[in-house]
Amino acid sequence: MARPVVKVCGMTRMQDVELCVELGADLLGFIFHPKSPRNVDPDFVASVKTGVTKVGVFVNQSATEINEIMERCGLHAAQLHGGQDVDFCESIGPDRVIRVFWPSTYTSTHALIRDLDNYAEVCGHFLLDAGSTGQGGTGQTIDFSVLQHIEIQTPWFLAGGLNPQNLDSALALNPPGLDINSGVESGPGIKDETRLRAIFDRLAQLD
Repeated sequence: MARPVVKVCGMTRMQDVELCVELGADLLGFIFHPKSPRNVDPDFVASVKTGVTKVGVFVNQSATEINEIMERCGLHAAQLHGGQDVDFCESIGPDRVIRVFWPSTYTSTHALIRDLDNYAEVCGHFLLDAGSTGQGGTGQTIDFSVLQHIEIQTPWFLAGGLNPQNLDSALALNPPGLDINSGVESGPGIKDETRLRAIFDRLAQLD
């Protein structure tokens, strides 16, 4: 299988940004949610100039605030948590939206697919996460079996406690993208170099 696109989320330190760029991360995620232990100041994100795609993670901010932060920080995409509807996604810009879904909250696979289909035209990407809602980074692992028998046409990221130990189970789903956060940390927002290198070393075997 081809190596999936890799997003490392919850960046709070420049040294972690530099390490992820060195290792070959394709996207870096920065959380703009005051209640998150990984919340960052826009000035820090604006100072990150690496050439790597920058994603802002937003929970319940208004479209106006999101667009202002995106412009100020030079963000390429907005990852939306919090149940934003189709019109909201369209106001941010379909090519700029990564819309988060939580498969465990659906009563059936059919219901999940129906929602994904409804959002397909207003989202550039989907992100399928563990848990039920919020900013992510909980460390919970997604139930991989939920995704074994569905086909998703929109490019998507798999998230939810991904770490060196469960990476192969995640790769078995052949996801186009991986979103890595709490599973490679020694503490909230503090990336663990050993775990990060283990992830990227494994992925290098797929190239």
